[in-house]
Amino acid sequence: MPSTARTRSMTCLARQPVTAMRISLALLIAGLLSACSMFTTYEPTGESGLPIPLERLQHLQQDQMTVHIAIPTDEEASRYFGVSMSGHDIQPIWMHIKNASQRDYWLMPFSIDPNYYSADEAAFMTGAQLSPDKQRRNRKLFRQNALPFFVPAGSSQEGFIYASYKRGGRFVDVRFSSSRHAVRMRFAVLLPTESFDYENSSLRELYNQVEELPDLSVDKLQTHLERMACCTSNADGDRTGDPLNLVIVGTGKELISALSGSGWDFTESITVDSIRRMIGAAIEEKAFLTAPVSSLYAFTRPQDIALQRGRSTINQRNHMRLWLAPFRCEGSPVWVGQVSRDIGVKLTTLSPTLTTHVIDPVVDEAREYTFHSLLHHDAVSKFAFARGVGVATEENPGYNLTADPFITDGMRLVVWLTREPVPAHMAEDLGWNESADPVREGKREEFMIPALIAP
Repeated sequence: MPSTARTRSMTCLARQPVTAMRISLALLIAGLLSACSMFTTYEPTGESGLPIPLERLQHLQQDQMTVHIAIPTDEEASRYFGVSMSGHDIQPIWMHIKNASQRDYWLMPFSIDPNYYSADEAAFMTGAQLSPDKQRRNRKLFRQNALPFFVPAGSSQEGFIYASYKRGGRFVDVRFSSSRHAVRMRFAVLLPTESFDYENSSLRELYNQVEELPDLSVDKLQTHLERMACCTSNADGDRTGDPLNLVIVGTGKELISALSGSGWDFTESITVDSIRRMIGAAIEEKAFLTAPVSSLYAFTRPQDIALQRGRSTINQRNHMRLWLAPFRCEGSPVWVGQVSRDIGVKLTTLSPTLTTHVIDPVVDEAREYTFHSLLHHDAVSKFAFARGVGVATEENPGYNLTADPFITDGMRLVVWLTREPVPAHMAEDLGWNESADPVREGKREEFMIPALIAP
């Protein structure tokens, strides 16, 4: 087939002529960089818009390295490659890398996804049912579109990392290594699916008005959190549920980046389809990492976002619910949350589905787990523990809406997020209060804070 040159625009980077087989990719990239095709910069429109302004095309720059990144939708990926990608657990991540420095770098795709596929592996998986001739063309297409790992000084390159599939969006940790030097950029990309809970909540409208909310100092935030309601509630607000034991300070981008980067997945809305897949996962004892969660209420509305860290079966998971608070802290949005650990399933007449997860009664362990997951991924700049939940002991426990007991030291974890990596040991402790060791709580030593325990 004859070759063709790519149409250039003022916003597009100069490139060499490409073959006809790459015309569609060339047009795709041109659209990405000129904001004029299906990968245009995302702007929420109507009820289908994403609640937080995370663009479909994103770019970051550090140490003369510039990275553009985008994730095609399932339909777009299948249309371009000509085979089902999501059906084979593959999610292509497009990247354009410009190295304007004098260093040679190696891209480390393991940081993007330790389970990424090679080009031939992806071609083999997706082309198993194709004729031998089409399999050869499929393999050539995947190879030519693969992103090279070596990025020489003064060069530009583009292509796809064939990552394992994640619904609803993902965190992308891009790392480059050179002799005694490294570059790291962190992206969070949401994909519209019309099936995730955050797409159907009121968060979009609320977040658009966040700059109009009262702005509290750090000291006033502590006072406000101590006076805030202890727990979630039912829709009528006449019964209390799980404790509100988590507070996160940060923008929408920082929130999504930190939580998705720490391994938390978004949850789907409760629909006929999600319930069907949830029942199937339960019967087959398989994982369902985006399984829906029931609604709890705070600030007179159900959660704005729910996230979870699932295990190999649907019965066990850590999960959190988050609400955008009606106040800010020193200009940043504040998110109030509830986090607990599901350890099993039980039948109950207190749930409309007649079943519910059983929570680990030591809810402070789930709070600590969340804290550690964020610290581990260098996402915390400072933290504190605020009173406000109220102490609950094994002798006098609290109860959630499905009659599960819980015990707690009564503290709320408060974390300030950062987009720039901060090593865990460098996160600043504001020293408001000490929290109990959740393991000691389970040993009935719930009020013995670490500083007071003899070695």
